[in-house]
Amino acid sequence: MQVEELNAVDRSQADLIPRLGFKPPRQRVPGFEIIDLATLHQRRARRDPHGVHRVDFHTLSLIMEGSGEHTIDFVTYPCRPGTLLWVRPGQVQRYVRPGTTNGVHVLFTPSFPPHLNCADRVVSTWYGPACRQLGASADYAALTTLVGQLRAEYDRPDESASPEILRHLLAAVLLYIDRLPRDGEHDDPHAGGEVYARFRTELERSYATTRRAADYAERLGYTVRTLSRACVTATGQPVKHVIDARVALEAQRLLVHTDEPIAAIARRLGFPESTNFGKFFVRHTGTTPGAFRNPQSAETRG
Repeated sequence: MQVEELNAVDRSQADLIPRLGFKPPRQRVPGFEIIDLATLHQRRARRDPHGVHRVDFHTLSLIMEGSGEHTIDFVTYPCRPGTLLWVRPGQVQRYVRPGTTNGVHVLFTPSFPPHLNCADRVVSTWYGPACRQLGASADYAALTTLVGQLRAEYDRPDESASPEILRHLLAAVLLYIDRLPRDGEHDDPHAGGEVYARFRTELERSYATTRRAADYAERLGYTVRTLSRACVTATGQPVKHVIDARVALEAQRLLVHTDEPIAAIARRLGFPESTNFGKFFVRHTGTTPGAFRNPQSAETRG
């Protein structure tokens, strides 16, 4: 299942949080755009400079100068030359302090990259490292060159850019990012193989309706032990922990970024009783839904 399909099955949860579709002011190449970050900040200033939102597309930002901060799903990342940000469809972001940052901002829909097994694997993964600090490394220099080739093709005169060339250049960028060394803090979604990939797809479809590992195993034709082994390989955590973590993340998003009553959020996430939701939330976050919502909301909406 592609990421755009994952968005569709998550739509009932996502509608509470503002969602931005791919609608550039002037779409030279359908499904793709590359602009300066400074241009992006100007667009935001005209719309909602501090707004929290999800996007229906991928964004890659390579910071080349200046400094600032950017928040993705409750983690605020410092931005400086050499910072690479990848926001995936469905993630919630906020420009906390764009500051003086400038660089290259690439936007593309899930269906834009070429349909090659390697590229599909990278794009269809619903999550991954949101930020990498490359500094002045050789990887930063290589990515700068690759992104520069993308920009040169996109900016060809007379709007003669080739969508096919852009697709393959983008695939090269994504594959280069995918092979960057991991810092040990992030999961490796590819490590769990096809079993884990299929499980994550089904989890994204069903996390609001069931939290039972046995249900996922039955739907996918695996045993619970097989699912758990794949989850441990990919994340270091058993299957039940992965399921509950996905539910807890959505609960945090809805608590902080919407005014939906806690009881209504509980029902949306498959808890008939808000007391059970409260116990679940405390167990996985260490605080109550109300305590999590109030200070976080004040900061996020201020």
